[in-house]
Amino acid sequence: MVDLGSGSQREIDDIMLSRYACYLIAQNGDSQKQEIAFAQTYFAIQTRRAELIEQRLLESERLSARKKLTSTEKELSSLIYEKTGNDQDFGIIRSKGDQALFGKNTQAMKSQWKVPDGRPLADFAPTIILKAKDFATEITIFNVKANDLNRQVAISNEHVTNNEAVRKTLLDRGIRPESLPAVEDIKKVERRLLTEGKKVIKNPESLE
Repeated sequence: MVDLGSGSQREIDDIMLSRYACYLIAQNGDSQKQEIAFAQTYFAIQTRRAELIEQRLLESERLSARKKLTSTEKELSSLIYEKTGNDQDFGIIRSKGDQALFGKNTQAMKSQWKVPDGRPLADFAPTIILKAKDFATEITIFNVKANDLNRQVAISNEHVTNNEAVRKTLLDRGIRPESLPAVEDIKKVERRLLTEGKKVIKNPESLE
């Protein structure tokens, strides 16, 4: 019921608005009105919160991909040593895989991405490259086992072939690995996610 000028009351319908309708009203309303100002602030906070959550999800995905690649490469390294007995073969084979994937050797990509000395190329690689390298490495592991490859040359050829196949797939989809920019140091990302995770546990409103 609403009050009328005559002192009487009249019944009107309540209207349920969608979230998007509320947003449009807030954005186009008079911000001098308290309700509109409140709504504009609310939507600004929620938008920022959503942006932060999306950013953290993407960073978490990249961190997960990096850890997965580390695990897969350790498995390949152990397998190569088991097959060849040489603990230096893995480094040689991985380098040849990089050459096949990027069309440039590892050192050239490190220079291009300005990777600090002593740091792995993968620590500065975007998620798509981490997953590409991991996929190629998983195929190598599978085929080394399935075909009982036990010589460095055979394993190396297998790894090169797999990285070339992955590169072709990326190129076919308009992604040129060597043209992608480096991204933030994965160690910094990991530290930030850990720190922010602790803050959110202590204070959920820190998302704002």
